[in-house]
Amino acid sequence: MYFPSSFRRWLVTCFLLAIFCPFFSGALWCQQAPAVPPVPATTDQTNARIEELARTAEHHPLDPTIGAGDLIHVDVFDVPDLSHDVRVNSAGDMTLPLVPGLIHVGGLTPFQAQDEIGKMLAENGIVTHPQVSVFVKEQNSHSISVVGAVQQPGVFQVVRPMTVLEALARAGGLDKDAGSDVLITRHGASDGSSPSGVVPDTPSTATAGNSPGATPPGETITVHLQALLDTGNQAYNVPVYAGDILTVPRAGIVYVAGAVLLAGGYTLPNSQSQMSILKVLALSRGVTGTSKPDQSVIFRKQPDGTTQQINVHLNKIMERKEPDQPLYANDVLFVPDSAAKRAFYKAGAAALSVTSGVLIYRGTQ
Repeated sequence: MYFPSSFRRWLVTCFLLAIFCPFFSGALWCQQAPAVPPVPATTDQTNARIEELARTAEHHPLDPTIGAGDLIHVDVFDVPDLSHDVRVNSAGDMTLPLVPGLIHVGGLTPFQAQDEIGKMLAENGIVTHPQVSVFVKEQNSHSISVVGAVQQPGVFQVVRPMTVLEALARAGGLDKDAGSDVLITRHGASDGSSPSGVVPDTPSTATAGNSPGATPPGETITVHLQALLDTGNQAYNVPVYAGDILTVPRAGIVYVAGAVLLAGGYTLPNSQSQMSILKVLALSRGVTGTSKPDQSVIFRKQPDGTTQQINVHLNKIMERKEPDQPLYANDVLFVPDSAAKRAFYKAGAAALSVTSGVLIYRGTQ
């Protein structure tokens, strides 16, 4: 059967394209496709990651030191009148019967305290060759406080070296509205029982008001938690010491409801931040095929308790025919679908009422 030469050339071209297109499509055409953002992590996934990294932190042996409020037991061999429990006062001092004045034990390890008490007994002629043993019966001086957007805020004793992730794990992990930073306020201890922290010069940590390095009491360390969780680098896992206060500020949440692929709440770095419509659409994986994007609306609570409704034309924004709009904390972007076309205004109240129960996604910054 005879085919014209033009038709034969067309067949050869189609055959060659069928062979070579798979090799060139990834290098030429596929690079034109927009990148799909990763699915943000939920609060439960973030807390699981915190516990995972907290367990893998290396611990170096450290003799606990004695501090204010600790209850120690002093035992002097063969001298029962000098063997009893002693409470260390706020200055780090303690008293013993027959020993004049105070014995300073704040900042000492139990072994160092044994030597100090034995020396005082010998110098005052109470015991010629004292054999003293000391152990901490109740430790109250090595405490840290974890407050803010955590599930179980409170005061925890640091009985061994601890990191910021371990402290957050002890506090039950983050709340759903937690921000992306952790603030460590370093007060230190007057008796020298807690050392100053050392802040690594990394992108995930910074010392407010001071260059990285030794952190004197009164300074604040900012740990960028999301960067730490993303990298998993334990060098960024700042150590915490007795007297430190860890604060997890609460962040704002922007909600997306209706005809989107990943409806829910998306956290902002802090309550003063904002997010754009295009960004939250990317995080929610875009609209569904049955959506009515040009009939979308933003529900925004006003200071007087009323709800403002702002009409949004998503198609025009995505086509750059209208400017992108900012979204603020507690905003609800509602995208109706064909079934809700006639009632999407009524859904505004419902959308606002269920925000406390929706799934919260993290990792938006």
